[in-house]
Amino acid sequence: MTSRELTAAPAAAGAFAAAGRASATLAVLSVAQFLIALDYSIIYIALPSIAVDLRLEPALAQWIVSAYAVLFAGFLVVGGRLADRVGAKRLFVVSIVLFGVASAVGGAAGDGTLLLAARGVQGLGAALLQPAVLGLIGTTFPAGASRARALAVWGSVGASGLAAGAILGGLLTAASWRLTFVINVPLTLLCALGAAVWIASARPSTDEGAPVGTGRVPVLASVLGTGTVLTLVLGLTLGSSQGWGSPATLVCLGLAVVLFVGFVWNEGVSPNVLIEPVLRRTRSLRAGAAATALYMASVGSEFYLLTLLLQEMKGYTPVRAGLAFLPLALMVTVGSTTAGRAVRRFGAANVLVAGFAVATVGLLWLSLALHGDSYAADLLPGLLLSGFGHGVIYTSMFIIGTHDVPAAHQGTAGALLTTSQYLSGAVTVAVLTLVLGGSPGHGDFRTAFLLTTAAAALGGVLAAARGRSRASADPALSRAHHK
Repeated sequence: MTSRELTAAPAAAGAFAAAGRASATLAVLSVAQFLIALDYSIIYIALPSIAVDLRLEPALAQWIVSAYAVLFAGFLVVGGRLADRVGAKRLFVVSIVLFGVASAVGGAAGDGTLLLAARGVQGLGAALLQPAVLGLIGTTFPAGASRARALAVWGSVGASGLAAGAILGGLLTAASWRLTFVINVPLTLLCALGAAVWIASARPSTDEGAPVGTGRVPVLASVLGTGTVLTLVLGLTLGSSQGWGSPATLVCLGLAVVLFVGFVWNEGVSPNVLIEPVLRRTRSLRAGAAATALYMASVGSEFYLLTLLLQEMKGYTPVRAGLAFLPLALMVTVGSTTAGRAVRRFGAANVLVAGFAVATVGLLWLSLALHGDSYAADLLPGLLLSGFGHGVIYTSMFIIGTHDVPAAHQGTAGALLTTSQYLSGAVTVAVLTLVLGGSPGHGDFRTAFLLTTAAAALGGVLAAARGRSRASADPALSRAHHK
């Protein structure tokens, strides 16, 4: 054997080992993302059973969802900065364990107070976990085809988790609503063990060459930014349940405005900011944030409307409602997988436009056919189309949003994208709640579905305009994912 062959053999073995570690890392991160998405949607079908078992009033039962959403949206950006500063792997392990403990407590809760506290801690754990996951993808896979493929896999799993949550919610609730919490525990243990074995601890360097973690977490900016999101989501939630003129709603929304003004002022004058200037200048991140907001205002809110339509309007049992989501779940997975391949051939912007277009047709079908009595003839076509569009959008919007972001800021960028997503979700649910009213009829549901249809159509228009603008500025960008 020659000296060149002796040198090449260890190099090939090292490359194979690195590829294996990267694949194992992606598997662990995908399971974690599935868990986050699953927990967001699994609770909807279980809500009526939880309210009856724990004797919760409807206004209080709503907070089983809201307690999670408020803490999740409020701490995402802080979680992103922590991932960038202290290391994404360390934050991943801490947050996944926190999420598992909170899930176990929620499953054993004997009263509403303990359950709401557990849901809040779940939201906090998810807020730290989500940016850690995206940060690890950004540091494990280099920008370009490798990261696009990783995000496609991650997106497929996440989109499937949203749909699977509705199905599992119905099946598990038939046995006991507590299983919707307990199911998280083995998944969190699997992720924690996988992270310890496979995920590397290396942290990237910032653009200035200083290693991530040497700077201080901006305490004042974090308080102002987190406070803004917390009070805004809380105000929107109170507005939908107590009325927009109630004192609590007005105080929260007014405080959100004050905190936001303070946050903007601090970001402009402080040397230690929450959102780095390089992120504010990243056009792909802004485009991704718009896409995530419109995604949540369209197909992202479809689960909420369908759950109410099937159980309250059409009288489906939890199991039957869960099974009715099965075609939607399958098409979300198909759409995500298709998007992963299509992005490499046609570019993320074109795929995003196509996803919003298909989603628009599917949601429009549902809005026009929801009054029919036949599931197969009236609802199924719309579910198949909107589910496929859902999967395509979910995958391509994160590829666009993180494409131009430096590796050192992937955690914060991912947090900003998800904050945009869930803030839009809070606004959309508040608006849809007002449209549906206390006893919604077919007309109310049609109006609600038409609003989501309009959001999907707007998403397609903006994505198309963004794609043309970016292609004219940099023709090579539209082919960046083909390689």
